[in-house]
Amino acid sequence: MKGLILSGGKGTRLYPLTYTNAKQLIPVANKPVLVRVIESIRDAGVDEIGIVIGQTGPQIQEVIGDGSKHGVKITYIPQESPDGLAHAVKISRDFLGDERFVMFLGDNVIQGGITQLISDFAKSDWNSQIVLKEVENPTAYGVAKLRPDGSIEQLIEKPKNPPSNLALVGIYMFDPSIWEAVNSIQPSRRGELEITDAIQWLVDAGKRVFPHVHKGWWIDTGKPTDMLEANSLVLEELVPSIAGDATVENSQIDRRVTIESGAKIINSVVRGPTIIGENTIVENSYIGPFTSIYHDVTIQNCEIERSILLENSTIADIGNRIQDSLIGRHAIVRRSDEKPKALKMNIGDHSNLWVV
Repeated sequence: MKGLILSGGKGTRLYPLTYTNAKQLIPVANKPVLVRVIESIRDAGVDEIGIVIGQTGPQIQEVIGDGSKHGVKITYIPQESPDGLAHAVKISRDFLGDERFVMFLGDNVIQGGITQLISDFAKSDWNSQIVLKEVENPTAYGVAKLRPDGSIEQLIEKPKNPPSNLALVGIYMFDPSIWEAVNSIQPSRRGELEITDAIQWLVDAGKRVFPHVHKGWWIDTGKPTDMLEANSLVLEELVPSIAGDATVENSQIDRRVTIESGAKIINSVVRGPTIIGENTIVENSYIGPFTSIYHDVTIQNCEIERSILLENSTIADIGNRIQDSLIGRHAIVRRSDEKPKALKMNIGDHSNLWVV
């Protein structure tokens, strides 16, 4: 069995962070979302993985490499334009061959991994298995209608009157019958080959398509609020640890805090669940729960809570508490006491700034 990860999206809903960084590389609890997906597939016993890449492909290749550091073999599959999930499957035929495979959207975070899913599919005679999740607002998703035997009868995209509250999660398993499906469907109204249309083709052709209803949490990290929520959920699952070469001086560190190699915590209070990255310096500051601070960050004389700070950023001398924030790489947030006092800023497209 092989794995296929779709990682070609631009991440427009996460602008401005994703102007200069692939959305799948933004870390959740200090580990890029794409790495979490790779590890989920690896832990399920699948070590040959294709990654479909788009404009951010060079960044992804630089970070992930050949996959050896994650215990897998990676093959990169360029997608020249974002023509739909079924199109991504279609162009992956040479890599996948006639093997069964699991397809995973590269910006999804799911609780508990997919080991049981892979095992169930491998032992079955099903042509496809899809993952569903009960949601409160099914009108915002693709929704599944089930037959009495539990198999899929129909998939309906964002229905006004949903037949169920079971929404499609971005994890799918297929056997070789998917090739006839993706070659038989037509582009949707938005000009893309939709994976829901391909799955519906399988259903209409009499193929055996069964769901797995996921009971844990699942987050599509497409928006800043989703990213912060995923970060909070994953932080709660971390087993806290303090690296042997980390420095903690005159500070209060609660038992739910992870401090990575080379980090320094000086005259500060850190309350978890929180993670402090490699070689990061926190001085005279308060770091509150559900905060992930990545590598080589400097924080001085600040209060920060429920936020994600990316590498090489600097936050200093801010009087108000920073919370519910995403702060990008190499960003500088600093207070100046020079007169005349004024707000000074360089703000990218689609940025949000609140001044209190």
